[in-house]
Amino acid sequence: LTGPVGEDMFHWQATIMGPSDSPYSGGVFFFTIHFPPDYPFKPPFVAFRTKVFHPNIIFFGSICLDILKDQWSFFLTISKVLLSICSLLTDPFFFDPLVPEIAHMYKTFFYKYENTARTWTQRFFF
Repeated sequence: LTGPVGEDMFHWQATIMGPSDSPYSGGVFFFTIHFPPDYPFKPPFVAFRTKVFHPNIIFFGSICLDILKDQWSFFLTISKVLLSICSLLTDPFFFDPLVPEIAHMYKTFFYKYENTARTWTQRFFF
């Protein structure tokens, strides 16, 4: 579910469901999307509105995703961006984590990472 906030076509809200094969399953995730004036030639700024326990998502919402930075293409749609975020929830990128401590936990104590992510999902998204 995506769309503009009021009459402002440069500010949108979006919602996705947590992937079923992840500790985010059953969660509902809310985003804000801000389009720059030169969109689609520059990527939109997409951020989670609530907390997520993930190595590529900092607690206040910023997302480390290559297509929102140097791999942006004007062929990408908001639907494809949201699909990529869903994929990121299941398959984190470890070469550029925003939260190195969570990346370390994922790699060395996966069960602890999974339990913590599931707990956060239940606390902040249900």
